[in-house]
Amino acid sequence: MRNKKPKIFVIAGEVSGDCLGARVMRHLPNVEFCGVGGSEMQSLGLKSLFPMGDLSVMGAVEVLSRIRTLTRRINQTVTAIIDQRPDMVLTIDSPGFARAVIKKLRASKQGRELISGGLRFHHIVAPQVWAWRPGRAKKYAQIFDKLYAFFDFEVPYFTKYGLDTVPVGHPIAESLLGTESQGIKNTKEKIITLVPGSRMNEVRKLMPVFERVVETLHSCGYMGYKFVIPTVETTVDYVREHIKNWAVKPELVDANTRYDLYRRTYVAIAASGTVSAELAMLHIPAIITYKMNPITVWLLRRFIRVRWVSLVNILLNRGVYPECLGPDANADTIVNTFDSVVLPANRSKMISELRAADDMWIRSDGTASELIATDILKTLVD
Repeated sequence: MRNKKPKIFVIAGEVSGDCLGARVMRHLPNVEFCGVGGSEMQSLGLKSLFPMGDLSVMGAVEVLSRIRTLTRRINQTVTAIIDQRPDMVLTIDSPGFARAVIKKLRASKQGRELISGGLRFHHIVAPQVWAWRPGRAKKYAQIFDKLYAFFDFEVPYFTKYGLDTVPVGHPIAESLLGTESQGIKNTKEKIITLVPGSRMNEVRKLMPVFERVVETLHSCGYMGYKFVIPTVETTVDYVREHIKNWAVKPELVDANTRYDLYRRTYVAIAASGTVSAELAMLHIPAIITYKMNPITVWLLRRFIRVRWVSLVNILLNRGVYPECLGPDANADTIVNTFDSVVLPANRSKMISELRAADDMWIRSDGTASELIATDILKTLVD
C-alpha cells in the first residue's frame, strides 16, 4: 500500500446505497473517498461528481428513455476514475451503471494501466440471480474482483464462476433490527405512511395512484387516519408540487427521519424496494406496490423465477406482505387489500410473522458495514 492515504472511488445510485456507503465510510476513517453519492456520503466529506439522482432509474423501458444522460454520466465517471487514480472502485447496487463503467475502463488503455497497477473492483449487493437471469452471475465474475452478498444462500451462485463472494448480512439490520415497533400499540394516532420510492420514474407513476388511495380511504370511513409521505432529495420538489391539489393533503417529512416515522406507522403502502426490508425489520404491517411499464411487466412475467418481490416474502417463502404489482397497482386493489390488513387479527398475525424473520437478516460475526469495511481494508493493505 502506498504511504499516502488509500483512495476509494465509490459509486452509489440511490438512497439505500448512499446510506450503506456512508456506514462503510465511517468504518474507514483513514481512507480518502471520491465518486458519486447522495446527502449521507456527502455529509462525510464526499464531493459527488454529479447528482446521484441521475442514476436512479429502474426498468428496461425507463432506462432506454434516459440513455443519453446515463451514457454521459458513464463517460464522465470513467474519466474521473482515470484522473483520480484510486486504489479501488467500490460500487453499491446500480449494477447496470457499475458494469458499464468498469467495462469501459477495462477497454481503455488508461484503465488497463490502472488495473495492472493494482486497481480493484468491489461491488456491494448481489443481483438476485436466484430470482431471474441466473446468467448474470457469470457476467459479474468477469467484471468484479469481489462481491459482498447479503445472504449465505447467494454465495454459491457466484463462487462457481470464480468470483470471491463474501456474505455480510443485510446492512439495514444493524440499525433497525431489535428496535421494536410501537405500531401495534398505537391506537390513538393511526398513521398511514405512503412511500412512492426514491427514483423519479417510480414516483411519477405511484403518486397519482396514492392520491386516489388517500381519497378513497378518506371517503370510506378512515377519516381519523393521518397520511404521511417521507421524501428524498431527488424527488421532494415533485412530490410537494403534486400534493398541492389533493383533496386530502398528506404531511411530508424528510426521509432522513423515516425510521422514526415507520416506528409510529399503523400501516405502510410502499413501493417495492429496500423500504420493504426496512419495514419488515421494524415489524410494520405494509402493502407493497409497484407500477411498471407494460413492457417491463411482460419481461418480468416471462423471466422471473420467484413468486414475490418483497425480500421478507422471499426469505420466508410465503406472502407475509401483500403485493399489488403491475396492473394490480391501482387504487381499488390497494384499498381492498388495506381493508383486509387493518383487521386486528390479520394485522397481529403479520407482525408476528415479521418478527419470525429477524434471524434471517443478520450474521453473528459483525454488522454488514463492519464486515465490508474490514475486508476492504485488508484488501488495500495486501
